[in-house]
Amino acid sequence: MRVSAAERAMNYVVLVLFAVFALTPILTILLTAFSPQIGADAADGGFWNLHPENFVEAWQVGGFGRSLANSLVVAAIVVSAAVVLSVLSGYAFGTMRFPGATLLFYVFLLGLMIPAEAVVIPLFFDLRAMGLTDTYAAIALPQIAQSVAFGTFWLRAQFRTLPEELLEAAALDGAGPVRTLLRIVVPASVPAVTTLIVLAFMWTWNEFLIALVMTPGGSLRTAPLGLANFQGQYTAELALLSAGAVIVALPMVIMFLVLQRHFIRGMLEGAVK
Repeated sequence: MRVSAAERAMNYVVLVLFAVFALTPILTILLTAFSPQIGADAADGGFWNLHPENFVEAWQVGGFGRSLANSLVVAAIVVSAAVVLSVLSGYAFGTMRFPGATLLFYVFLLGLMIPAEAVVIPLFFDLRAMGLTDTYAAIALPQIAQSVAFGTFWLRAQFRTLPEELLEAAALDGAGPVRTLLRIVVPASVPAVTTLIVLAFMWTWNEFLIALVMTPGGSLRTAPLGLANFQGQYTAELALLSAGAVIVALPMVIMFLVLQRHFIRGMLEGAVK
């Protein structure tokens, strides 16, 4: 089907409008982060009157080094555990037939239906009774459960679309379930697995409530908690607040830029399926 010049122009206009709508908040935060602080001379900046020293001051005053390190540790635990468990459960539900599979799959889906706000207080008392509060495990375990619920749903749909002939050929060649998973199923599902990695990392990095409740001592403050604490100190200083927000968001941006090709491909494949 041929597309007329008017339709093509209208498509570009719509895309540009959506791009402006999406980029305006980001550019506003960046410009504010480089703007002079209250009471400072706007002409005393660096190149083009920018103030990159805002990031240095926000990093030092807000203690973002420690909070970012805590978030990276938690994200590494959650993403690695959730992806491995989701691959195994998605492989079982997507390629195998066993009694109670449908019922058990719906049990997994409960993790998508029950919000964290409804269970975070009972979880806190349970983890406190086991002596796990103020530990990485207390922050990571609830998020692993949430991510596995989605990961099972996501990868089950991916694995069910694989040709049965591919799995049958692997079985005829003498490959067992584990070898089939590692040599055939996972390599054929790299975009879907990468999408799960990016989403799990993003959800874990942005998690605020679980990290707040499970660490009452404040010794393992994650990046969102560090930013909230920093905001409480500098409510009116928008330049420092914006610099802190950019610092906290930067790891997610880097993660997406590195894996964007596989992520977009996985999202498009999921939409088609």
